[in-house]
Amino acid sequence: MVQLIVGQKGKGKTTVILNKVNEEIKSAKGNIVFLDKNAQHMFELNNKIRLIDVSNYDISNADQFTGFIAGIFSQDHDLQTMYLDGFMKCAKLEGKDITPTVQKIDRLSQMFDVDFVISVSMDKAELPEELQEKVLIAL
Repeated sequence: MVQLIVGQKGKGKTTVILNKVNEEIKSAKGNIVFLDKNAQHMFELNNKIRLIDVSNYDISNADQFTGFIAGIFSQDHDLQTMYLDGFMKCAKLEGKDITPTVQKIDRLSQMFDVDFVISVSMDKAELPEELQEKVLIAL
């Protein structure tokens, strides 16, 4: 399952996603991974959550980003949930249609039974029709 937290930059998406991941880890039966565009929030995450700073990897397009996610799956068979903050920046999708990438992530989610919570820097009204049903929180 893919859930989206949407809102323009500065609306509080990062705070919401950090609170959600820190709450989920309390009852998690599997591993949780938090992907971010930098390591700035390292000390705000519970130490049981694996933070991956995507900027440390040479990702230059959305296909490489989804391949990166698949690589994480291949190394962690106990992965339960993946949180993605700064999704458009991490996936190199700024100014582009995010639909194909979110759909690919959704297919990976179903194949490997891993849930995703993704923050997207755009208003709900700007989100493509196909993704509207995936909105968990609109700020």
